[in-house]
Amino acid sequence: MKVKDSEYLKRVRPLLGRLLEELTDRFPYASILAQDGTERSYSVSRRLRSINGGGRFSDRGFVVKVFNEGRWSEHSFNELTEEDLPRVVEAVVRGAAVRGPEGTGYREYEIPEAEPLKFKASTDFEIDPAELGDESILARLQAIRDRGFKAAEGLIDCRVNATWNRTSKLFLAPGRELEQNVMWMTGSVMAAAPRGQEIMASFVSYSNLGGAEVLGGMDGDVERVAKVALELTASEPLTPGEYECVCTPDVTGMIVHEAFGHGVEMDMFVKNRALAQKYVGEYVASPLVTMHDGAAKVPETGSYFFDDEGTLAHDTVIIEKGVLKRGISDYQSAKSLGTEPTGNGRRESFRRKAYTRMTNTWFEAGTDTLEDMIASVKDGLLLEEPSSGMEDPKNWGIQCMVNYAREIKDGKFTGRIFSPVVLTGYVPDLLKSITMMSDSAMLHGSGMCGKGYKEWVKVSDGGPYIKARIRLG
Repeated sequence: MKVKDSEYLKRVRPLLGRLLEELTDRFPYASILAQDGTERSYSVSRRLRSINGGGRFSDRGFVVKVFNEGRWSEHSFNELTEEDLPRVVEAVVRGAAVRGPEGTGYREYEIPEAEPLKFKASTDFEIDPAELGDESILARLQAIRDRGFKAAEGLIDCRVNATWNRTSKLFLAPGRELEQNVMWMTGSVMAAAPRGQEIMASFVSYSNLGGAEVLGGMDGDVERVAKVALELTASEPLTPGEYECVCTPDVTGMIVHEAFGHGVEMDMFVKNRALAQKYVGEYVASPLVTMHDGAAKVPETGSYFFDDEGTLAHDTVIIEKGVLKRGISDYQSAKSLGTEPTGNGRRESFRRKAYTRMTNTWFEAGTDTLEDMIASVKDGLLLEEPSSGMEDPKNWGIQCMVNYAREIKDGKFTGRIFSPVVLTGYVPDLLKSITMMSDSAMLHGSGMCGKGYKEWVKVSDGGPYIKARIRLG
C-alpha cells in the first residue's frame, strides 16, 4: 500500500499557489516548502507503559525562500489562511530587504536554474501503525518485554520501544511542483542486568521504510538480547592496543557514518573545515571499499524523493574502490563550489535552515563469507553493538563506543567477552586496513544525526561485515 496524501496540505494547496504567484511578481525567484508530519512513540518496561503523541519530526508548517539582489532570505510560519496571505508577503518582503552592517561580506549567488517538473510519489508499507492502533502496538511491545524476562532470570529491566512517523511535503517553485509522502518505523529492545553497583545492558535496534511490519522483526531477538545482558555481567576490561577486528554491519555503519559522513558534507568544504576536500581523487581506503550516500538507492529511514530545496534524491558514490570521488551537497554549497547539488539539502524542520546532511550512508558488500572472515582471525575480536560516535572532519580523527567485543583465537570464539570498547584512530589508516568484506550488507536507521550538537535529521547507515586492524581501548 502507498502512504496517503496529507489532507491538510491538500486544503492549503490553492493558497500556496497564490502566495507563490505574489512572490514571483516581486522577486526573481521564490520557492515554498510545506510539510505536515505525524509521529507517535511507544515504550514499555518493567514499570513503564507510555505513548508520546509528539516528536521531533511531527511539525506542520511552511518556509518561503526568495532570491533578491544576489542573496537568499527565508521566512517560516506555521499557519496559512486567506487572511494571512498579505501578512506573509509583507514579512517576506521585509526580510529580503534586511542587510548586514556596512562592510559585512556575503556570497553572491545566481538565480537557480531547474527544469520544469511535476510529480507526486509515496513510499510503501504493509501495516499502517495508525490503523493498527495504540493499544495493539503497546500489547505487541509488552509481549516482547515479557519474553525477555522469561528468557533470562536476573534481569532488572527489559525495555521495548517503537516510533512511527508519517511526513508529507510539498515543494513549489516556478515550473516545479513536487509532492511526497514518506513513512518509516523504528524499534529497539534493551535488556539490563546487575553487576554489583554496575548495570550491564545489551540492545538491538530495528528500522524500515514502511509501517508496523517492523514489529515482526523485533519478536525474534529479545531472548538473545536478554541472554547477552546476563553474559555481559562476566565481561572483562579490554587491554588498549591495535587488534585484528571483524565488525558487525551495524558497527560498520557507525564507522561509515563517522569516518567519512560528516567529512564529505560539502558545506564544510566551503568553510575549509574538512580535510577530505584536499584528497578528492586519491586513495583514502582499501580498494575493497565503495561507499554511497543517497536517499534514492536503498529503502531506509533516510530515504525521500526530493530534498528540502526541491532537488531530486540521488545516489552518490563517495568512495569508489578506495578512491575518494566526491562529496555530498545542498544547493548553495554546490553552487559555491561549482558542482551540482546531490539532493542532500535537509532541514530539521521548517523552522530551521537547510544544511548538507547525510541520508542513507553505507559500504557496498564484498565477496567473503562471514565464516571465512572469522576463520581468518588468528588473534582478534568481533565488535558488536555500536552505541555512539564522533569525528573530527578537519583532522580525520574518529572515536566511537562499542558495547562489547568477543575474543577470537585461531579462527574460533573463546567465550571471553570485553566491555565497553572504545574504537579510535586516523580514518584513512582504519579504512585502508580493511582486507575482507562479507557478501551481504545491511542498513540500520533507528537513530538520528546532528550537525555538531543540533539540526537533527533521520538517517540510516550500514554495510557488510568488515575485517580491519583497529585501535581499541
